[in-house]
Formats: sequence, structure tokens, C-alpha cells
Amino acid sequence: MDPQQFNAVLLDISNRMSSDELDKLKFLVSDRVGKRDLERITTGHGLFEVLTQRRLLAPDITDYLSELLNQIHRPDLSDRLNGEQPDDVPDPETVKLNIAAEVVAANLSRNWRKLGRRLQVSDVKLESISRKHPTDLEETTLELLKEWRRSQGAEARTEELIRALRDCQLNLTADRVEDELKNAGYQ
Repeated sequence: MDPQQFNAVLLDISNRMSSDELDKLKFLVSDRVGKRDLERITTGHGLFEVLTQRRLLAPDITDYLSELLNQIHRPDLSDRLNGEQPDDVPDPETVKLNIAAEVVAANLSRNWRKLGRRLQVSDVKLESISRKHPTDLEETTLELLKEWRRSQGAEARTEELIRALRDCQLNLTADRVEDELKNAGYQ
């Protein structure tokens, strides 16, 4: 893999990691990376740069990072690093969120603002979404979920969406999401 391709893969891996997963990686490398350097690292890409500087990571040296990714239970990212996952295969959480979004959009109706507030989408964004789709509640809900996912980035999780639905007393919709995920083989 050429260096430019390799950097693109590392950036993609960084974007797919949650902050909790980054913290786990930082803990695992603490014996090879100084505490001061670890405190400054706030992204996966920052960690990868430090590993590269210490000659623990390069386009032809991926074993160390691959093992770390497996240790934090992200074999999908390890496969991506080793070129075993094609670019067009989305990570499992993205697939789960897409399935959940379809179910929620089909079932939510007028409670979309309540869910938006529970997901901590700002009132300004909620108003903007409302103006964008004034008569189509399904499109409004899809736009809300898209905005939430955009704000959360790699940390958007299906479990958080289901919890928010339940907190809003939308248990039937939450149950339908769980059923659809189970039917798709995700729970």
C-alpha cells in the first residue's frame, strides 16, 4: 500500500473509533509512548502519528496496531488496516444505524422534536429541520437522525438511539428497532 493510501486508511480508522476506544488504545501503548505524549493525543490519527514516529507503524509495519485494534475488540478496523475490508463495506455500526433510522422514520410521527431534544440536538437545528420538511414527518425524522449522527460522528451508537426512544416513552418504536436489528442479525 502506498503512503497516501495508507494515510487515508488510518484517517478512516480514526474516524470510526469512539473516544472510549481511543482511550483503550492509549492505555495499551502507555509502555511505549510517554505519558506527556499520551495526554496531548485527542484523536486516533494523533496516536497513529506518534506510533509512526516511534517506528511502530508504517505502510509495511501494521502488526502492532492490528493487534491493538483486535485487543479493543475492533477486528473490523484491524481488517481495514490490513487491506482485507474493501472501501465500500460500511462498518457494522453504520449499518445498524441505517436500519434503525428507517424504522424510526416510519414509526415516529409527531414526537420527532422530543426525540431530538433527548438526543441533544439544539433547538436551532430542530427549527431548521422543521422548515426544511414542513409537511413530511418521515423526511423530518430522517433529517433529525442525520443531524444527530453528524454531531456525534464515530460515537453515534444504535444503543444510544434506542435508549433515547425509551426515555421519550416511545417503547413500541424502540421495540421495532430492536426487532428489525435482530432480524438483520445484529442483536
